[in-house]
Amino acid sequence: MWRYWVGAAAAILLIAGGIFWWRSTASAQHHTPRHAKAASAGLEAGDEPIPEPPAATEKTREEKRFLRSDRDKNGVISRDEFLAARRRNFAKLDVNGDGRLTFEEYAVKAEEKFTKADADKSGSLSPDEFETTRVARKAKATCACQPKGDDGD
Repeated sequence: MWRYWVGAAAAILLIAGGIFWWRSTASAQHHTPRHAKAASAGLEAGDEPIPEPPAATEKTREEKRFLRSDRDKNGVISRDEFLAARRRNFAKLDVNGDGRLTFEEYAVKAEEKFTKADADKSGSLSPDEFETTRVARKAKATCACQPKGDDGD
């Protein structure tokens, strides 16, 4: 009979442990940072107010891009306005001005890049020379979400 009592006690302990474990994981998933709790509960004596996050700008990137393309500022982009940048780029490549791009005109930037990278003037690029043709990418902006010195606890 004592085996049943030990088994029942063990089962109750396992169930109680499972409930405590379940509640701790549930509260960890819905954890509110300490500074947010302080802000919602009001400031305690000696605490500094938490600064407001920066407000978003009124104009989005697309609105800004639209306004740059709308040269006559009439609120619509005409076909000529839409194709203006492409025409400018085409005109830069069409060095002889005949309205046609030959492969040489089209590839002039690549030819210049190859010539500049070919340091030993061998007509071919070694691995070290080829590495100099790598496109330099701009670093993505980092998020400045937290003020300096705030560890987020």
